[in-house]
Amino acid sequence: MSFEKLRRFRRTLAFRLTLWYAGIFTVSSIVAFFLFYLQIASILRYRTDEELLDDLKEFAALLETKGMEELTETMIVEANEDGVKEVFYRLLAPDGRISASSDLFFWGDLPVHRAALPEIAADRKPVFETLAIEGREHKARTVYGTIGPDTIMQIGMSLEDNDDFLAEFRQIFGFTVPAVMVLAGFFGWFMAKRALGSVEEVTRTARSICGGDLQQRVPVTGRAEEIDRLAVTFNEMLDRIQTLITEMKEMTENIAHDLRSPITRIRGVAEMALTTGKVMHEYEAAAANTVEECDRLLEMINTMLYISRAESRAERLSAEEVNIARVVHDACELFRPVAEDKGVSLIARADRDLLVRGELQDLQRMVANLIDNALNYTPAGGVVTVSAHQDGKAVLLRVEDTGIGIAPGEIPHIFRRFYRCDRSRSRPGVGLGLSLVQAIVQAHRGEISVSSVPNTGTTFTISLPGSTLSA
Repeated sequence: MSFEKLRRFRRTLAFRLTLWYAGIFTVSSIVAFFLFYLQIASILRYRTDEELLDDLKEFAALLETKGMEELTETMIVEANEDGVKEVFYRLLAPDGRISASSDLFFWGDLPVHRAALPEIAADRKPVFETLAIEGREHKARTVYGTIGPDTIMQIGMSLEDNDDFLAEFRQIFGFTVPAVMVLAGFFGWFMAKRALGSVEEVTRTARSICGGDLQQRVPVTGRAEEIDRLAVTFNEMLDRIQTLITEMKEMTENIAHDLRSPITRIRGVAEMALTTGKVMHEYEAAAANTVEECDRLLEMINTMLYISRAESRAERLSAEEVNIARVVHDACELFRPVAEDKGVSLIARADRDLLVRGELQDLQRMVANLIDNALNYTPAGGVVTVSAHQDGKAVLLRVEDTGIGIAPGEIPHIFRRFYRCDRSRSRPGVGLGLSLVQAIVQAHRGEISVSSVPNTGTTFTISLPGSTLSA
């Protein structure tokens, strides 16, 4: 493996997780060994103390039944049988004087715990002591206890066997730790690869998408909740991206179609004027048609730019107080001549101040677009009602008409740019009015909804946050 590959491998998450797994496993093993070691040492110490106490009780019984002479002989015999290097016995007076003992040649100058003797004689409770013997590698464990009147016995036992057992245990663990570390590394690598397997699926899917395959999706395996959430979120993002790309393609096609028609008409008029025009008024008519088509193109382009600006101003609207009631009345007055020409009744119902914060020009255009849309799809004899009222902290604006209505399947799409319902394709427009209305509403942190019944009418409802100064 080259240095560069090794460097990249060391930076991978799998390598780091492996180190974490191995490190935690190894440290846990060492801690477990340490606790187990302390437990074993404690058990060995307890068993040693119990053995010393049992010997103390046996010698007490022997003194009571056989006497001091038998006790002394038994001490010497027991010491020789067990090994004078491993155990010793001493009989002490309450003042610490030694009255008898086993062979102490290998134990050196053993001190007497004189401070504890009065206490032992008084309450007859044994006292334990661990001694470091000069010239000997291993310590000794001793017990002082009363075995008869004015008689204290000290029994000592070498801790060599205990120390050897613990040393062997430490040696075994010393050989085991490297094996545990290797095992922990393999186990950690396996767990890391298994945990990151689903992440690799996400990576492979992302690479396929980068190659142009937008139909790929990350499989949801159900093995890990966190990875499944990542896969679901990633798939939802892909669905959203695919939807946006589809909408962009549709919008591009719609823009191309709506631009091609007026440009074709402009070219046709110009070509006709060049080939058949003979008098001035024919050239003037061609110029007038060209200007009209150019105005239509400019209106469409300006509307698209206005929508983009409205969408980008959501976080930086001005704090201007706008009276929606006045906007409604002014808009209805502006469109009343148009309504009268079509034979449609236009009614305004907003009889008090309703204040919101926002851009006056945007809100005026929003209301004007909704009224124009309602008048455009309401036949003669119909009614368009524009109302506004306070609803808690919100201001509700409603535009109702008795027009041709919208099919239920088309309602989710009416706010898309350039989308036009089947029943409205024969009417003037390019399908940007409702997109603009939605952009303005969202820029003002409001909500818009629509309900419609075909051949009965349509109602648009807008909810805007009211100003604290609203009446």
